[in-house]
Amino acid sequence: MPSPSNSRAKGRLGLLARALAHSLGPRRAPGAPATILVAHRLLLGDTLMLAPLFAALRRQHPAADIVTTCAPALVPLFAGRPYGVRALAFDPRRPETLAALYAEARRLGGFDLALVPGDNRHALLARALGSRWIAALAADRPAWKNALCDELRPWPAAPTALADIFASLAAPAAPGRYAPADWPAPPAAPFQRPAGPYAVLHVGAGSPLRHWAPAHWQALAEHLEACGLQPVWSCGPGETAALAGIDAVGRYPAFPGTLDLAQLWQLLAGARLLVCPDTGVAHLGKVVGVPTVCLFGPGSPALFGAGSFWSEAPFAAVGEAHFPCRDQHTLFKRVLPWVERCQRSPRECQRARCMEAVSLPAVQAAIASLLPELAGDRLSSDPDAASTVHVPS
Repeated sequence: MPSPSNSRAKGRLGLLARALAHSLGPRRAPGAPATILVAHRLLLGDTLMLAPLFAALRRQHPAADIVTTCAPALVPLFAGRPYGVRALAFDPRRPETLAALYAEARRLGGFDLALVPGDNRHALLARALGSRWIAALAADRPAWKNALCDELRPWPAAPTALADIFASLAAPAAPGRYAPADWPAPPAAPFQRPAGPYAVLHVGAGSPLRHWAPAHWQALAEHLEACGLQPVWSCGPGETAALAGIDAVGRYPAFPGTLDLAQLWQLLAGARLLVCPDTGVAHLGKVVGVPTVCLFGPGSPALFGAGSFWSEAPFAAVGEAHFPCRDQHTLFKRVLPWVERCQRSPRECQRARCMEAVSLPAVQAAIASLLPELAGDRLSSDPDAASTVHVPS
């Protein structure tokens, strides 16, 4: 069996050969594209933040066949064809995904237009799939990736939500505002759902620097239980240690990495509330439409919050708007002076002071802003709560 590295190298060589062959043809911007490709392999949260791009493309090209690539694990989320978009699996380590993409491109006769959000190296994939015009965001590094594109769109000069930046690839069309009906729920395998009103507390994150203090999670669970909501723990498959450190005795029901994404969608759809760190699950909450309180530490509320597209969603960002060590200014390898985030590893940062700054009263106040029936005197009168709660108008 070939190693993953050998499979990846072979896949890249195949992409390069096909891209060179397609580069010989004419390249011109389409006036009314019949086929559109969105080429990427983003993580869960960034993939969901493509929703306004899909919405804008559908508004501008109502009859177009819109195809997006994505990581294989995310394909089921597109089962309901949001905005009429079809999702095809793409993993350079899995030759069968490339073979399926090549076959679909042959069937369609290539793509009139391809858009590349994020890493411009995926313009190579777009060209290999017969895309006749490729537009992407400018200033990727190294510069050779930009040379693969026919058109480079500028980045905003002022703080802008990433979802709205993605949507700018479809300019001049505007995406409008999100409604949960725009992204139908995917079918999911049966699982034991909580009975009665419940709140999902998703405690996991890709980095321990995004973890909230166990004592805060415990106190929040007790508070929600006192308000009549059953706390339900959740985390990803590789994040069970974080959950064990919060509720080792199993006081409350838990899904310790046992749900796939479609099942997690269904769990959130039935919840009254979701509280989670700034991870892909927070963006899933916005798509599902569950009232979501997102805890921001290393990440930027301005960059990864609701933005314009989700401005009407029941979403509250909690955390300091500006934190001293949130001082890195890169996004997809582009240097953007207005970006404020921290991408340090636990080896570089032994103590996540940004997450320590997320107070329990601030989270409780954010919950009360979304679910006023849970508000109480001690929530509305706490002077520390208002200073770190950021709820989009």
